[in-house]
Amino acid sequence: MSNFYHTLENSFVTNLSGDALRFANGTAWSYQHLHERVGEIARVLAAQGLKPADRLVVQVEKSAENLALYLACLKVGGVYVPLNTAYTEAEVDYFVQDANPTLFVGQNQRTDVKTFTMDERGQGSLLECVAAHSDLPVPTTVIRQPVDLAAILYTSGTTGRSKGAMLSHANLASNAINLSTCWGWQKDDVLLNALPIFHVHGLFIASHCALLNATPMIFLPKFDAAQVLELLPQATVLMGVPTFYTRLLLQAGLNHASVASIRVFICGSAPLTEQTFNAWEAATGQRILERYGMSETIINTSNPLEGERVAGTVGFALPAQEFRIADADGAPLQNGEIGTIEVRGPNVFQGYWQMPEKTAEEIRRDGFFITGDLGTTDDDGRLSIVGRAKDLVISGGYNVYPKEVEGVIDKIPGVTESAVIGVPHADFGEAVVAIIVPSAEEVSIESIQEYLSDKLARFKQPKVTVNVDTLPRNTMGKVQKNVLRDRYAGLFSEL
Repeated sequence: MSNFYHTLENSFVTNLSGDALRFANGTAWSYQHLHERVGEIARVLAAQGLKPADRLVVQVEKSAENLALYLACLKVGGVYVPLNTAYTEAEVDYFVQDANPTLFVGQNQRTDVKTFTMDERGQGSLLECVAAHSDLPVPTTVIRQPVDLAAILYTSGTTGRSKGAMLSHANLASNAINLSTCWGWQKDDVLLNALPIFHVHGLFIASHCALLNATPMIFLPKFDAAQVLELLPQATVLMGVPTFYTRLLLQAGLNHASVASIRVFICGSAPLTEQTFNAWEAATGQRILERYGMSETIINTSNPLEGERVAGTVGFALPAQEFRIADADGAPLQNGEIGTIEVRGPNVFQGYWQMPEKTAEEIRRDGFFITGDLGTTDDDGRLSIVGRAKDLVISGGYNVYPKEVEGVIDKIPGVTESAVIGVPHADFGEAVVAIIVPSAEEVSIESIQEYLSDKLARFKQPKVTVNVDTLPRNTMGKVQKNVLRDRYAGLFSEL
């Protein structure tokens, strides 16, 4: 059976009495309880008409029930579509229209699709339905083929239209098994998971490693540096974005003793600076293991568990996976040359949902996916990411595509045109900055944020605006964002 949940289920039954999820209040779910809860929710999903290949769109806060809902969706053969909880109603409208789901689970009722909430009780509550359907049998895990879809992850496009990256059961399984092997997962490991699970990092990378090995997760609803530091002695693995590590470095109690139980610190979703890498080693005596991934491929490369972890690099390809640095035609370049990173392997997604032309543009005939990131390799074959095509901004581990933000800002009265860039920020890695050409009076950051409050998620909104007379352009009339990034690179160091 190729249903990835079947693989996880086989693991659960080897440790039913062991802890699956541990919570900050001292309570826990055993693997027996998680297994049963998945079955109960699967019973409701099936009763509500979710059939194999049907989409389930979910926008809820992180919780144990949310994790069980994801697993239940896989169990019945559905396609799980998680959405960032920061998305506005207008943004969710697009995702629902595009995914055309059978069911939607969120905070608010919708009129265009059958909707449930994750409230403990009340009309329209999914959890209330669990009790109401207790007389029905738990469905067996549905047989799926390796290429059958397990999830769709929406990743914003530079044109403003979000793309749904289609991940199969085989994609999820291959990556989970590879990461478990490469990171030396042990039966006594305890993962501290403070990541959101609407994102590939918290769900398909962190959670899968623990679930595949039936080991415990300390399951926190969100990242709080003081709380994470307090809980580190109870864990052996921490996965996070660079912001986690920069904020932990500000905690007075961070030292060699406070991290003595940790076997490995792993970082991804955004570039880790050499300064943070070196500061972490100085404070804790441990070197962070950086890796490289994306929604379309989950994880591509990783620094080694055993061996040298070089600051500024993201390591080597995972087993059965490969990457190349290529020119615009896909021809491989030599070590030291900068080109586009292209990847191939069982982790590479099936294409973009309902976008065959876009899929054909970005997956070459030989199976290599054009990531759009720019990189180079050294003589040892280590990959370093030197830039990102298409001006992607990664703030706090979340992708922000300037074209989408600019499209909304340019509609604001008083704005002639705008250019959105990312500049270095000690906490977020990069911060979103809007360069504004006003039609008359200067446009304030307060007016920008007020206008965007119900149109764009908070993480996409600029933290600062800069008013200018004109935007720099090349001879073809294209805005030179590289000039703007250089010009304002020190913006937050000056504040």
